[in-house]
Amino acid sequence: MNTKQKVQPSQKTLDRIKVLQKNPTLYQVNARVWLTELSRELGRRATLDDIPDTAFDGFAEMGFTWIYFLSVWQTGEAGRKISINHPGWKEGFKADIPDLTDEDICGSGFAITDYELHNNFGKPEELVRLKQRLNERGLKLMLDLVPNHTAIDHHWVKSYPEFYIQADESSLNNAPQNFLRIGNGIFAHGRDPYFDGWPDTLQLNYGNPAFREAMFAEINKIAALSDGLRCDMAMLILPDVFSRTWGVDIQHFWPEAISNVKKKHHGFAFMAEVYWDREWDLQQLGFDYTYDKRLYDRLRQNETRTVREHFWADPDYQQHSARFLENHDEPRAAGVFANEQHKAASLLTFFSQGLRFLHQGQFEGFRKRVSVHVQRKPKEEIDQDIQSFYSSLLDCLKLPVVHEGEWKLLECTRAWEDNWTADCFIAFAWTKGDNADSSEADSLGNSSADKPVYVVVNYSPHQAQCYVNVTPPGIAPSLGLKDFDIRMSSSADLKFLELTENGFFVDFPAWGYAVLT
Repeated sequence: MNTKQKVQPSQKTLDRIKVLQKNPTLYQVNARVWLTELSRELGRRATLDDIPDTAFDGFAEMGFTWIYFLSVWQTGEAGRKISINHPGWKEGFKADIPDLTDEDICGSGFAITDYELHNNFGKPEELVRLKQRLNERGLKLMLDLVPNHTAIDHHWVKSYPEFYIQADESSLNNAPQNFLRIGNGIFAHGRDPYFDGWPDTLQLNYGNPAFREAMFAEINKIAALSDGLRCDMAMLILPDVFSRTWGVDIQHFWPEAISNVKKKHHGFAFMAEVYWDREWDLQQLGFDYTYDKRLYDRLRQNETRTVREHFWADPDYQQHSARFLENHDEPRAAGVFANEQHKAASLLTFFSQGLRFLHQGQFEGFRKRVSVHVQRKPKEEIDQDIQSFYSSLLDCLKLPVVHEGEWKLLECTRAWEDNWTADCFIAFAWTKGDNADSSEADSLGNSSADKPVYVVVNYSPHQAQCYVNVTPPGIAPSLGLKDFDIRMSSSADLKFLELTENGFFVDFPAWGYAVLT
Protein backbone atom coordinates (compact mmCIF):
# COMPACT_ATOMS: atom_id res chain seq x y z
CA MET A 1 0.00 0.00 0.00
CA ASN A 2 1.44 3.38 -0.99
CA THR A 3 -0.08 5.82 1.46
CA LYS A 4 2.08 8.64 0.11
CA GLN A 5 0.32 8.65 -3.27
CA LYS A 6 -1.52 11.89 -3.97
CA VAL A 7 -5.22 11.55 -4.75
CA GLN A 8 -7.19 14.29 -6.44
CA PRO A 9 -10.59 14.70 -4.76
CA SER A 10 -13.66 14.29 -6.95
CA GLN A 11 -16.03 17.16 -7.63
CA LYS A 12 -18.56 15.48 -5.34
CA THR A 13 -16.00 15.53 -2.52
CA LEU A 14 -15.22 19.20 -3.16
CA ASP A 15 -18.94 20.00 -3.05
CA ARG A 16 -19.28 18.10 0.21
CA ILE A 17 -16.35 20.01 1.71
CA LYS A 18 -18.03 23.33 0.97
CA VAL A 19 -21.44 22.35 2.31
CA LEU A 20 -20.31 20.63 5.50
CA GLN A 21 -18.05 23.39 6.85
CA LYS A 22 -20.82 25.09 8.84
CA ASN A 23 -22.12 23.14 11.84
CA PRO A 24 -19.39 20.54 11.10
CA THR A 25 -19.07 16.99 12.36
CA LEU A 26 -15.91 15.83 14.16
CA TYR A 27 -14.71 12.30 14.87
CA GLN A 28 -12.20 11.70 17.66
CA VAL A 29 -9.83 8.75 17.30
CA ASN A 30 -7.31 7.45 19.83
CA ALA A 31 -4.01 7.31 17.92
CA ARG A 32 -2.32 5.03 20.46
CA VAL A 33 -5.12 2.46 20.55
CA TRP A 34 -5.56 2.46 16.78
CA LEU A 35 -1.84 1.90 16.15
CA THR A 36 -1.70 -0.81 18.83
CA GLU A 37 -4.48 -2.70 17.03
CA LEU A 38 -2.78 -2.23 13.65
CA SER A 39 0.49 -3.48 15.13
CA ARG A 40 -1.20 -6.72 16.17
CA GLU A 41 -2.68 -7.15 12.69
CA LEU A 42 0.65 -6.47 10.94
CA GLY A 43 2.86 -8.41 13.36
CA ARG A 44 5.15 -5.39 13.78
CA ARG A 45 5.03 -1.88 15.17
CA ALA A 46 2.59 0.16 13.08
CA THR A 47 3.10 3.85 12.32
CA LEU A 48 0.83 6.55 10.95
CA ASP A 49 1.71 5.58 7.39
CA ASP A 50 0.18 2.14 8.07
CA ILE A 51 -3.30 3.55 8.61
CA PRO A 52 -5.03 2.58 5.35
CA ASP A 53 -6.42 5.18 2.98
CA THR A 54 -9.71 3.29 3.06
CA ALA A 55 -10.21 4.39 6.67
CA PHE A 56 -10.02 8.04 5.64
CA ASP A 57 -12.24 7.39 2.63
CA GLY A 58 -14.78 5.98 5.07
CA PHE A 59 -14.62 9.05 7.31
CA ALA A 60 -15.26 11.29 4.31
CA GLU A 61 -18.15 9.14 3.15
CA MET A 62 -19.74 9.34 6.61
CA GLY A 63 -19.82 13.12 6.32
CA PHE A 64 -17.13 14.14 8.78
CA THR A 65 -15.29 17.43 8.40
CA TRP A 66 -12.79 17.02 11.23
CA ILE A 67 -10.74 14.06 12.44
CA TYR A 68 -9.27 14.65 15.90
CA PHE A 69 -6.23 12.45 16.55
CA LEU A 70 -5.81 12.16 20.30
CA SER A 71 -2.35 11.80 21.88
CA VAL A 72 0.11 11.90 18.99
CA TRP A 73 2.81 13.88 20.83
CA GLN A 74 5.96 12.64 22.50
CA THR A 75 5.60 11.56 26.13
CA GLY A 76 8.30 10.40 28.52
CA GLU A 77 9.28 7.52 30.73
CA ALA A 78 8.75 9.56 33.91
CA GLY A 79 5.05 9.95 33.17
CA ARG A 80 4.70 6.28 32.29
CA LYS A 81 6.26 5.20 35.59
CA ILE A 82 3.85 7.42 37.50
CA SER A 83 0.89 5.94 35.60
CA ILE A 84 2.07 2.43 36.46
CA ASN A 85 2.84 3.08 40.12
CA HIS A 86 0.29 5.71 41.18
CA PRO A 87 -1.95 4.31 43.97
CA GLY A 88 -5.42 3.61 42.62
CA TRP A 89 -4.78 4.38 38.98
CA LYS A 90 -3.69 0.91 37.96
CA GLU A 91 -6.68 -0.64 39.72
CA GLY A 92 -8.91 1.72 37.77
CA PHE A 93 -7.33 0.65 34.48
CA LYS A 94 -7.79 -3.01 35.40
CA ALA A 95 -11.48 -2.50 36.14
CA ASP A 96 -11.99 -2.07 32.39
CA ILE A 97 -9.10 -4.24 31.14
CA PRO A 98 -8.79 -7.19 33.56
CA ASP A 99 -5.79 -8.70 31.74
CA LEU A 100 -3.92 -5.38 31.71
CA THR A 101 -0.11 -5.50 31.79
CA ASP A 102 2.45 -2.78 32.39
CA GLU A 103 3.17 -2.87 28.66
CA ASP A 104 -0.35 -1.59 28.05
CA ILE A 105 0.29 1.48 30.21
CA CYS A 106 1.99 4.18 28.18
CA GLY A 107 1.46 7.21 30.43
CA SER A 108 -0.92 10.11 29.94
CA GLY A 109 -1.02 11.64 26.48
CA PHE A 110 -1.38 15.00 28.24
CA ALA A 111 1.99 14.74 30.00
CA ILE A 112 3.87 15.93 26.93
CA THR A 113 7.67 16.13 26.71
CA ASP A 114 7.80 17.61 23.21
CA TYR A 115 5.40 18.65 20.45
CA GLU A 116 6.95 16.19 18.02
CA LEU A 117 5.32 13.03 16.71
CA HIS A 118 5.82 10.26 19.26
CA ASN A 119 8.77 8.16 18.17
CA ASN A 120 6.60 5.02 18.40
CA PHE A 121 4.25 6.44 15.77
CA GLY A 122 6.75 6.95 12.96
CA LYS A 123 9.03 9.61 11.57
CA PRO A 124 8.00 13.28 11.85
CA GLU A 125 7.15 13.45 8.16
CA GLU A 126 4.44 10.83 8.69
CA LEU A 127 2.40 13.41 10.59
CA VAL A 128 2.80 15.77 7.64
CA ARG A 129 1.58 13.01 5.34
CA LEU A 130 -1.34 12.25 7.67
CA LYS A 131 -2.57 15.81 7.27
CA GLN A 132 -2.07 15.64 3.50
CA ARG A 133 -3.99 12.38 3.21
CA LEU A 134 -6.89 13.76 5.21
CA ASN A 135 -6.94 17.07 3.33
CA GLU A 136 -7.01 15.27 -0.02
CA ARG A 137 -10.33 13.77 1.07
CA GLY A 138 -11.80 17.03 2.29
CA LEU A 139 -11.03 16.21 5.94
CA LYS A 140 -9.27 18.44 8.46
CA LEU A 141 -6.84 17.31 11.15
CA MET A 142 -7.22 18.42 14.76
CA LEU A 143 -4.47 17.78 17.32
CA ASP A 144 -3.93 18.40 21.03
CA LEU A 145 -2.50 21.48 22.68
CA VAL A 146 -1.91 21.28 26.44
CA PRO A 147 -1.25 24.91 27.40
CA ASN A 148 -1.38 24.65 31.19
CA HIS A 149 1.42 22.18 31.90
CA THR A 150 4.09 19.84 30.57
CA ALA A 151 5.46 16.46 31.62
CA ILE A 152 7.88 16.49 34.55
CA ASP A 153 10.69 15.39 32.19
CA HIS A 154 10.12 18.07 29.56
CA HIS A 155 13.41 19.54 28.37
CA TRP A 156 12.41 23.00 29.63
CA VAL A 157 12.65 21.78 33.24
CA LYS A 158 16.45 21.71 32.99
CA SER A 159 17.05 24.39 30.38
CA TYR A 160 14.40 26.95 31.45
CA PRO A 161 13.19 26.16 34.99
CA GLU A 162 11.90 29.74 35.23
CA PHE A 163 9.16 28.75 32.75
CA TYR A 164 7.43 26.91 35.61
CA ILE A 165 5.64 27.89 38.82
CA GLN A 166 8.01 27.21 41.69
CA ALA A 167 7.47 27.20 45.42
CA ASP A 168 9.20 26.94 48.79
CA GLU A 169 9.59 24.26 51.44
CA SER A 170 6.47 25.31 53.31
CA SER A 171 4.32 24.81 50.21
CA LEU A 172 5.74 21.32 49.73
CA ASN A 173 5.21 20.46 53.39
CA ASN A 174 1.67 21.82 53.50
CA ALA A 175 0.47 20.28 50.21
CA PRO A 176 2.90 17.55 49.12
CA GLN A 177 0.33 16.30 46.57
CA ASN A 178 0.66 19.59 44.67
CA PHE A 179 4.44 20.07 44.54
CA LEU A 180 7.53 18.13 43.53
CA ARG A 181 11.21 18.54 44.36
CA ILE A 182 13.46 18.34 41.29
CA GLY A 183 17.13 18.91 42.00
CA ASN A 184 17.38 22.05 44.11
CA GLY A 185 14.00 23.39 43.06
CA ILE A 186 10.41 22.81 44.14
CA PHE A 187 7.97 22.82 41.23
CA ALA A 188 4.17 22.97 41.25
CA HIS A 189 2.19 20.24 39.57
CA GLY A 190 -0.30 21.39 36.95
CA ARG A 191 -3.76 21.44 38.44
CA ASP A 192 -7.37 22.47 38.35
CA PRO A 193 -7.89 24.76 41.39
CA TYR A 194 -10.70 22.52 42.64
CA PHE A 195 -8.60 19.35 42.71
CA ASP A 196 -5.16 18.05 43.65
CA GLY A 197 -2.34 18.40 41.16
CA TRP A 198 -1.71 16.01 38.27
CA PRO A 199 1.42 14.19 39.54
CA ASP A 200 2.86 13.55 36.07
CA THR A 201 2.87 17.26 35.15
CA LEU A 202 4.47 20.60 36.04
CA GLN A 203 2.66 23.94 35.97
CA LEU A 204 3.73 26.50 33.40
CA ASN A 205 4.15 30.13 34.45
CA TYR A 206 2.23 32.55 32.23
CA GLY A 207 3.59 35.45 34.27
CA ASN A 208 6.99 34.94 32.62
CA PRO A 209 7.25 36.98 29.36
CA ALA A 210 9.98 34.73 27.95
CA PHE A 211 7.82 31.67 28.48
CA ARG A 212 4.85 33.29 26.72
CA GLU A 213 7.01 33.89 23.65
CA ALA A 214 8.24 30.30 23.78
CA MET A 215 4.66 29.05 23.97
CA PHE A 216 3.63 31.22 21.02
CA ALA A 217 6.44 29.57 19.05
CA GLU A 218 5.30 26.08 20.07
CA ILE A 219 1.74 26.79 18.95
CA ASN A 220 2.92 28.17 15.62
CA LYS A 221 4.97 25.01 15.10
CA ILE A 222 1.99 22.75 15.79
CA ALA A 223 -0.28 24.87 13.59
CA ALA A 224 1.89 24.06 10.57
CA LEU A 225 1.16 20.34 11.16
CA SER A 226 -2.61 20.54 11.63
CA ASP A 227 -5.80 22.38 10.71
CA GLY A 228 -7.01 22.93 14.26
CA LEU A 229 -6.17 22.49 17.92
CA ARG A 230 -8.20 21.09 20.78
CA CYS A 231 -6.92 23.16 23.73
CA ASP A 232 -6.89 21.20 26.98
CA MET A 233 -8.47 22.92 30.01
CA ALA A 234 -8.26 26.23 28.18
CA MET A 235 -9.88 28.28 30.97
CA LEU A 236 -7.03 27.54 33.41
CA ILE A 237 -4.91 30.28 31.85
CA LEU A 238 -7.56 32.98 31.96
CA PRO A 239 -6.06 35.81 34.06
CA ASP A 240 -8.58 35.63 36.91
CA VAL A 241 -8.37 31.83 37.14
CA PHE A 242 -4.57 31.82 37.02
CA SER A 243 -4.33 34.55 39.67
CA ARG A 244 -6.76 32.73 41.96
CA THR A 245 -4.88 29.45 41.58
CA TRP A 246 -1.27 30.65 41.70
CA GLY A 247 -1.30 34.23 43.01
CA VAL A 248 0.37 35.44 39.80
CA ASP A 249 -1.07 38.27 37.71
CA ILE A 250 -0.96 37.60 33.96
CA GLN A 251 -2.14 39.16 30.73
CA HIS A 252 -4.60 37.45 28.40
CA PHE A 253 -2.79 34.81 26.35
CA TRP A 254 -5.42 33.44 23.99
CA PRO A 255 -6.23 36.49 21.79
CA GLU A 256 -2.62 36.92 20.70
CA ALA A 257 -1.97 33.18 20.33
CA ILE A 258 -5.07 32.66 18.18
CA SER A 259 -4.50 35.79 16.11
CA ASN A 260 -0.88 34.82 15.37
CA VAL A 261 -1.94 31.46 13.97
CA LYS A 262 -4.91 32.68 11.97
CA LYS A 263 -2.82 35.31 10.24
CA LYS A 264 -0.63 32.54 8.83
CA HIS A 265 -3.17 29.72 8.41
CA HIS A 266 -6.50 30.66 6.86
CA GLY A 267 -9.38 28.60 8.22
CA PHE A 268 -7.46 27.28 11.21
CA ALA A 269 -9.76 26.42 14.15
CA PHE A 270 -9.34 26.44 17.92
CA MET A 271 -11.59 24.31 20.14
CA ALA A 272 -11.53 24.82 23.90
CA GLU A 273 -12.11 22.24 26.57
CA VAL A 274 -13.78 24.56 29.07
CA TYR A 275 -16.02 24.36 32.12
CA TRP A 276 -17.42 26.62 34.90
CA ASP A 277 -19.61 28.64 32.49
CA ARG A 278 -16.54 30.28 30.93
CA GLU A 279 -17.50 29.18 27.41
CA TRP A 280 -18.74 32.60 26.28
CA ASP A 281 -15.59 34.27 27.63
CA LEU A 282 -13.37 32.04 25.51
CA GLN A 283 -15.52 32.51 22.44
CA GLN A 284 -15.04 36.26 22.82
CA LEU A 285 -11.28 35.72 23.01
CA GLY A 286 -11.27 34.03 19.61
CA PHE A 287 -12.12 30.36 20.08
CA ASP A 288 -14.10 28.88 17.21
CA TYR A 289 -15.69 26.19 19.39
CA THR A 290 -16.07 25.61 23.10
CA TYR A 291 -17.13 22.44 24.90
CA ASP A 292 -20.82 22.43 25.81
CA LYS A 293 -20.58 20.36 28.96
CA ARG A 294 -23.69 22.04 30.34
CA LEU A 295 -25.94 20.49 27.70
CA TYR A 296 -24.40 17.07 28.33
CA ASP A 297 -24.98 17.41 32.09
CA ARG A 298 -28.59 18.45 31.62
CA LEU A 299 -29.27 15.50 29.33
CA ARG A 300 -27.84 13.18 31.98
CA GLN A 301 -30.04 14.77 34.64
CA ASN A 302 -33.18 13.93 32.58
CA GLU A 303 -34.62 17.42 33.01
CA THR A 304 -36.41 18.26 29.78
CA ARG A 305 -37.16 21.84 30.78
CA THR A 306 -33.52 22.75 31.44
CA VAL A 307 -32.46 21.07 28.19
CA ARG A 308 -35.04 23.09 26.26
CA GLU A 309 -34.02 26.31 28.01
CA HIS A 310 -30.40 25.60 27.14
CA PHE A 311 -31.38 26.04 23.50
CA TRP A 312 -32.68 29.54 24.24
CA ALA A 313 -29.07 30.73 24.21
CA ASP A 314 -27.90 33.30 21.69
CA PRO A 315 -27.54 31.69 18.23
CA ASP A 316 -23.97 32.95 17.87
CA TYR A 317 -23.04 31.20 21.11
CA GLN A 318 -24.69 27.97 19.99
CA GLN A 319 -22.98 28.01 16.60
CA HIS A 320 -19.63 28.08 18.40
CA SER A 321 -20.48 25.27 20.82
CA ALA A 322 -19.06 21.73 20.57
CA ARG A 323 -21.85 19.28 21.40
CA PHE A 324 -21.03 15.74 22.58
CA LEU A 325 -22.39 12.72 24.43
CA GLU A 326 -18.96 11.26 25.18
CA ASN A 327 -15.26 11.90 24.67
CA HIS A 328 -12.02 10.62 26.19
CA ASP A 329 -12.76 12.37 29.51
CA GLU A 330 -16.41 11.42 29.92
CA PRO A 331 -17.87 7.94 30.45
CA ARG A 332 -19.22 6.09 27.45
CA ALA A 333 -22.68 7.26 26.39
CA ALA A 334 -23.89 3.66 26.15
CA GLY A 335 -22.79 3.15 29.74
CA VAL A 336 -24.61 6.27 30.97
CA PHE A 337 -27.86 6.13 29.00
CA ALA A 338 -30.12 3.15 28.35
CA ASN A 339 -30.42 2.58 24.60
CA GLU A 340 -33.69 4.43 23.98
CA GLN A 341 -32.65 7.47 26.00
CA HIS A 342 -29.22 7.32 24.35
CA LYS A 343 -30.88 7.71 20.94
CA ALA A 344 -33.16 10.53 22.08
CA ALA A 345 -30.23 12.40 23.65
CA SER A 346 -28.19 11.92 20.46
CA LEU A 347 -30.84 13.58 18.32
CA LEU A 348 -31.03 16.59 20.63
CA THR A 349 -27.24 16.85 20.76
CA PHE A 350 -26.34 16.39 17.12
CA PHE A 351 -29.28 18.10 15.41
CA SER A 352 -28.60 21.31 17.33
CA GLN A 353 -26.28 24.05 16.10
CA GLY A 354 -22.52 24.01 16.45
CA LEU A 355 -19.84 21.38 16.04
CA ARG A 356 -21.04 17.76 16.40
CA PHE A 357 -18.35 15.91 18.38
CA LEU A 358 -18.45 12.11 18.04
CA HIS A 359 -16.05 9.61 19.59
CA GLN A 360 -14.38 6.38 18.47
CA GLY A 361 -16.34 3.46 19.92
CA GLN A 362 -19.52 5.51 20.35
CA PHE A 363 -21.10 4.10 17.18
CA GLU A 364 -20.47 0.55 18.36
CA GLY A 365 -22.19 1.16 21.70
CA PHE A 366 -19.06 0.38 23.71
CA ARG A 367 -19.55 0.91 27.43
CA LYS A 368 -16.01 0.97 28.82
CA ARG A 369 -13.96 4.14 28.64
CA VAL A 370 -10.39 4.00 27.35
CA SER A 371 -8.09 5.84 29.75
CA VAL A 372 -5.59 8.29 28.24
CA HIS A 373 -2.92 6.40 30.20
CA VAL A 374 -3.29 3.12 28.28
CA GLN A 375 -2.81 2.04 24.67
CA ARG A 376 -5.22 -0.89 24.49
CA LYS A 377 -9.00 -0.79 24.55
CA PRO A 378 -11.20 -3.25 26.45
CA LYS A 379 -12.72 -6.21 24.63
CA GLU A 380 -16.41 -5.54 24.03
CA GLU A 381 -19.20 -6.77 21.82
CA ILE A 382 -20.75 -4.36 19.33
CA ASP A 383 -24.28 -3.28 20.19
CA GLN A 384 -26.00 -3.80 16.84
CA ASP A 385 -28.99 -1.68 17.83
CA ILE A 386 -26.83 1.34 18.63
CA GLN A 387 -24.64 0.80 15.57
CA SER A 388 -27.67 0.78 13.29
CA PHE A 389 -28.99 3.94 14.95
CA TYR A 390 -25.76 5.86 14.41
CA SER A 391 -25.57 4.72 10.80
CA SER A 392 -28.97 6.33 10.20
CA LEU A 393 -28.03 9.41 12.22
CA LEU A 394 -24.87 10.02 10.20
CA ASP A 395 -26.85 9.70 6.97
CA CYS A 396 -29.23 12.39 8.20
CA LEU A 397 -26.35 14.63 9.29
CA LYS A 398 -25.09 14.65 5.70
CA LEU A 399 -28.19 16.59 4.62
CA PRO A 400 -26.99 20.04 3.49
CA VAL A 401 -29.84 21.83 5.27
CA VAL A 402 -28.57 20.75 8.72
CA HIS A 403 -25.23 22.41 7.95
CA GLU A 404 -25.91 25.59 6.03
CA GLY A 405 -29.60 25.97 6.86
CA GLU A 406 -31.27 27.95 9.64
CA TRP A 407 -32.02 26.23 12.94
CA LYS A 408 -35.06 27.00 15.08
CA LEU A 409 -36.38 25.70 18.39
CA LEU A 410 -40.05 24.93 17.82
CA GLU A 411 -42.85 25.59 20.28
CA CYS A 412 -44.58 22.50 21.69
CA THR A 413 -48.00 23.27 23.15
CA ARG A 414 -50.53 21.24 25.13
CA ALA A 415 -52.60 18.75 23.22
CA TRP A 416 -55.49 19.49 25.59
CA GLU A 417 -55.94 21.81 28.53
CA ASP A 418 -54.82 19.61 31.45
CA ASN A 419 -52.21 17.54 29.57
CA TRP A 420 -48.88 18.61 31.05
CA THR A 421 -46.86 16.14 28.95
CA ALA A 422 -46.25 18.75 26.25
CA ASP A 423 -43.40 19.86 28.53
CA CYS A 424 -41.65 16.57 27.77
CA PHE A 425 -41.09 17.49 24.11
CA ILE A 426 -38.24 19.30 22.42
CA ALA A 427 -38.47 19.96 18.68
CA PHE A 428 -36.19 21.58 16.11
CA ALA A 429 -36.59 22.75 12.54
CA TRP A 430 -33.80 23.16 10.00
CA THR A 431 -34.88 25.26 7.03
CA LYS A 432 -33.08 26.40 3.94
CA GLY A 433 -31.10 29.55 4.75
CA ASP A 434 -30.97 32.64 2.58
CA ASN A 435 -27.38 31.82 1.59
CA ALA A 436 -27.92 28.13 0.87
CA ASP A 437 -27.20 26.95 -2.66
CA SER A 438 -29.73 24.43 -3.93
CA SER A 439 -27.43 23.39 -6.78
CA GLU A 440 -24.80 22.28 -4.28
CA ALA A 441 -27.38 20.37 -2.29
CA ASP A 442 -28.66 18.65 -5.41
CA SER A 443 -25.12 17.66 -6.39
CA LEU A 444 -24.90 15.78 -3.11
CA GLY A 445 -27.96 13.74 -3.95
CA ASN A 446 -30.55 15.73 -2.02
CA SER A 447 -33.53 16.17 -4.30
CA SER A 448 -35.62 18.12 -1.76
CA ALA A 449 -33.18 20.82 -0.74
CA ASP A 450 -35.90 23.41 -0.13
CA LYS A 451 -37.82 21.24 2.32
CA PRO A 452 -37.24 21.64 6.07
CA VAL A 453 -36.09 18.93 8.43
CA TYR A 454 -38.13 18.48 11.61
CA VAL A 455 -36.74 16.73 14.69
CA VAL A 456 -39.24 15.88 17.44
CA VAL A 457 -38.18 14.17 20.70
CA ASN A 458 -40.14 13.07 23.75
CA TYR A 459 -37.30 13.36 26.25
CA SER A 460 -39.03 11.58 29.10
CA PRO A 461 -39.58 8.05 30.45
CA HIS A 462 -43.33 8.06 29.75
CA GLN A 463 -45.80 8.54 26.91
CA ALA A 464 -46.50 12.15 25.97
CA GLN A 465 -48.54 14.26 23.54
CA CYS A 466 -48.33 17.78 22.16
CA TYR A 467 -48.87 20.04 19.19
CA VAL A 468 -45.65 20.97 17.38
CA ASN A 469 -46.01 24.46 15.95
CA VAL A 470 -44.09 24.77 12.69
CA THR A 471 -43.81 28.11 10.95
CA PRO A 472 -40.82 27.78 8.64
CA PRO A 473 -40.16 30.91 6.58
CA GLY A 474 -40.53 30.63 2.84
CA ILE A 475 -42.46 27.33 2.84
CA ALA A 476 -45.69 27.16 0.85
CA PRO A 477 -48.77 26.88 3.10
CA SER A 478 -49.83 23.72 1.27
CA LEU A 479 -46.80 21.81 2.62
CA GLY A 480 -48.05 19.39 5.28
CA LEU A 481 -47.16 16.10 6.90
CA LYS A 482 -48.15 14.18 3.79
CA ASP A 483 -45.16 15.80 2.06
CA PHE A 484 -42.63 14.42 4.54
CA ASP A 485 -40.96 11.08 5.04
CA ILE A 486 -40.07 9.69 8.47
CA ARG A 487 -36.31 9.47 7.98
CA MET A 488 -35.63 8.19 11.52
CA SER A 489 -37.94 7.11 14.32
CA SER A 490 -37.81 5.28 17.63
CA SER A 491 -40.49 2.78 16.67
CA ALA A 492 -43.63 2.27 14.62
CA ASP A 493 -45.67 3.23 17.68
CA LEU A 494 -45.72 6.95 16.84
CA LYS A 495 -48.91 8.87 16.16
CA PHE A 496 -49.10 11.97 13.96
CA LEU A 497 -52.16 14.03 13.10
CA GLU A 498 -52.27 17.02 10.78
CA LEU A 499 -53.62 20.15 12.48
CA THR A 500 -52.88 23.05 10.15
CA GLU A 501 -50.06 23.97 7.84
CA ASN A 502 -48.36 25.45 10.94
CA GLY A 503 -48.59 22.57 13.33
CA PHE A 504 -49.30 18.92 13.92
CA PHE A 505 -50.29 16.66 16.79
CA VAL A 506 -47.89 13.96 18.05
CA ASP A 507 -48.30 11.12 20.53
CA PHE A 508 -44.97 9.41 21.30
CA PRO A 509 -43.94 6.65 23.72
CA ALA A 510 -41.17 7.13 26.30
CA TRP A 511 -37.99 8.51 24.66
CA GLY A 512 -39.82 8.51 21.33
CA TYR A 513 -38.40 10.52 18.45
CA ALA A 514 -38.83 11.18 14.77
CA VAL A 515 -36.85 12.96 12.06
CA LEU A 516 -39.04 14.18 9.20
CA THR A 517 -37.45 15.10 5.88
